[in-house]
Amino acid sequence: MHDVRGLLAPDAFRGVVATVMDNNPGMDEPTARRVVAEALKFLVAAAKFPAATVRPSRIVDEGWHALILHTALYATLCARLGHFIHHYPDGPDHTDHTPDEHLRTVALIEEAGLSADKELWTVPTDAPVPVGANCRRRPGHPGGGCSTSSCGSSCGSSCGGGGGD
Repeated sequence: MHDVRGLLAPDAFRGVVATVMDNNPGMDEPTARRVVAEALKFLVAAAKFPAATVRPSRIVDEGWHALILHTALYATLCARLGHFIHHYPDGPDHTDHTPDEHLRTVALIEEAGLSADKELWTVPTDAPVPVGANCRRRPGHPGGGCSTSSCGSSCGSSCGGGGGD
């Protein structure tokens, strides 16, 4: 399996892990490392399959938010993957949410040659239930981005610190 942690320098990876832990009090470091690794896999799949709508699980979205908070790092990562991967939070009245969309994202991760940490894409019982975040990378979606005023808590994460962009 390709080790996605190699997409970031070790210090950068540790910094993103620290951000995940800061934003999720009580999360241990090994779990935060797994979350960041899954967010990287999510981004690899988003870049490799630009015509597909991809949605992270709620916990993987925490890793994506943490990466985005490291703006220069995120921009460099996206450039390395081939293009910038925008984050589009769903509004409170979205009607196109497909509950198992994040599971299709897992299939794309695996199609990209990576192995998904399925525990972070399902609930602890390992039953594949809808745990998709309320945001996604949508191809061809105009505008977007998340701000404190437009996002609230709809991203499946705290956006108050700017984590939803």
